[in-house]
Amino acid sequence: MSDSKLLAMFPGQGSQYVGMGKQLLSDFPYLSKTFEEAEDFSKISIRKLCFEGPEDQLKLTANTQPTIVTVSVAAWRALVEEKGQTADFFAGHSLGEYSALVAAGRLAFSDAISLVRNRGLAMQRAVPEGVGAMTAVLSCDVKLLEGYCKDATKEKEPVEIVNYNSPQQLVVAGHAKAVARLEETFVKESVKFIKLQVSAPFHSSMMAPARDEMAPLLSATKFHQTKHPMVPNLTAEVTLEYGPEYLIKQIDSPVKWIQTIENVSRSGVNKYLEIGPGRVLVGLAKRILPKGEWTAEATGS
Repeated sequence: MSDSKLLAMFPGQGSQYVGMGKQLLSDFPYLSKTFEEAEDFSKISIRKLCFEGPEDQLKLTANTQPTIVTVSVAAWRALVEEKGQTADFFAGHSLGEYSALVAAGRLAFSDAISLVRNRGLAMQRAVPEGVGAMTAVLSCDVKLLEGYCKDATKEKEPVEIVNYNSPQQLVVAGHAKAVARLEETFVKESVKFIKLQVSAPFHSSMMAPARDEMAPLLSATKFHQTKHPMVPNLTAEVTLEYGPEYLIKQIDSPVKWIQTIENVSRSGVNKYLEIGPGRVLVGLAKRILPKGEWTAEATGS
């Protein structure tokens, strides 16, 4: 189609796996500069973590975040170099928004790596391990789930919807006791759910300490204004004016991925390209979009 438009979309935490990026670097040795730069600014062994693990170290939030951004940006740079890849819109799922900003020319790669390393550490510190929890909820009406969350919330023990991933998958997070109460309701009401093995209740209001810790770092960061439209998680609205507040507020606000995909579809997007490790976002696009003339593919890294 001559009027086709493409969304470049970048994955977030949970897409990592031991071995990611290894074939990419083997195929395109010039990407070694990307990995070296990431190691300089994160102060961790990105290549060793990506290629060799061990898995328990790779999945630590403070390690996962810079490694995923590195592999995603490397994959994008290879696409640009080899195919002259361009995109009409840029978006990322949670952490992936940093990769999207780099790809869109709005954020320096070195800044992104430093920020996500600090973001991961701040998130790990925000809530002591075991105090928070997250659960994926399957095929439950949004309004119904909002009501369940309200009923399960008590003072200083919140639980809320934090990821609008697809109509069939919403994610809740909050205080472990509130999540446990919510899961009791799910059992009674025959709602299917999957407990997530995570170290903190990401994107919930309990992440406020991480937001406060990251706010001065993000406010001091240079964001470049380019012609490439972004679709931030915070609003899910297409925007040309992008500033640090989107990433500050994102930390303790829900990821509006359903709304993101629906909004870019209304803006004429009919090609969805996932850049980075895994193919989670391709799967979500297929669940969100109605059948029609659109394609979704992943580069795989």
